[in-house]
Amino acid sequence: MNKLSKLAFIAATAVMAASAQAQSVPASRQAVNDNWVNGTGEYVWMNGTNELCWRDAFWTPATANAKCDGALVAQAPQPPVTPPPAITSQKITYQADALFDFDKAILKPAGKEKLDDLASKTQALNLEVIVATGYTDRIGSAAYNDRLSLRRAQAVKSYLVSKGVPADRIYTEGKGKRNPVTTGCNQKNHKQLVACLAPDRRVEVEVVGTQKQPQQ
Repeated sequence: MNKLSKLAFIAATAVMAASAQAQSVPASRQAVNDNWVNGTGEYVWMNGTNELCWRDAFWTPATANAKCDGALVAQAPQPPVTPPPAITSQKITYQADALFDFDKAILKPAGKEKLDDLASKTQALNLEVIVATGYTDRIGSAAYNDRLSLRRAQAVKSYLVSKGVPADRIYTEGKGKRNPVTTGCNQKNHKQLVACLAPDRRVEVEVVGTQKQPQQ
C-alpha cells in the first residue's frame, strides 16, 4: 500500500471512529427524517461534542429527528375551554290586584297560581337571588303605604319559600307610593281614581341566576 493510500485509509478510519462515538441519539421512526443517520439507520450522527445533529440539504424543523436540535416540540393537546354559564336576569311585574285584594296583603288563589309558575321556573336555574319589591298607589299616608308594600313583598317571599325556593336567596323591600308608573289620574270619584291607579299597585320580582347544565 503506497503512502497516499495509507493516509486515506487512516483518515477514513478516524471519521468512522468519530462517527461511532457520535451515534448517541436514536433515529426517529417518523416517516421523514432529514438528519444524517448511520448505515443501519439506528442512530443520528452528531458533531464531535454531541451538541448538534448533522442535517442534510432537505432538513426543516418539521422533518428533524425528534431528539435533535431544532425539532418541533409537540404540544400537548389543550382541553377545550368551556365558557362560564351566562347569568340571566328577569324582572316580572305582578299587578297587586291580581295577587291580593285591595288594601290587603293575603295572597289570593289566583295570585298563588302565578307564583307557582315562577317557583317552577326557578328550578331550572342555579339561583343567585330573588328580589321582591312591593309598591302601592298614592292613596293613603306614606308610612301606611310603606308598611303595606313591604307586607305584600314578604307574602310573596313566604309563598315562594313554601314551594321550595331557599329563603336565604330571597330579599324583600317595600317602596310604598314611590316610583309610580301612572300619569294623569286625577279623577274626583274615588272608585274611578282607584281603578286608574291600579298599575301603581304592583309587586316586581327580579330573578337572577344561571341556567343549569343538562346532565350527561
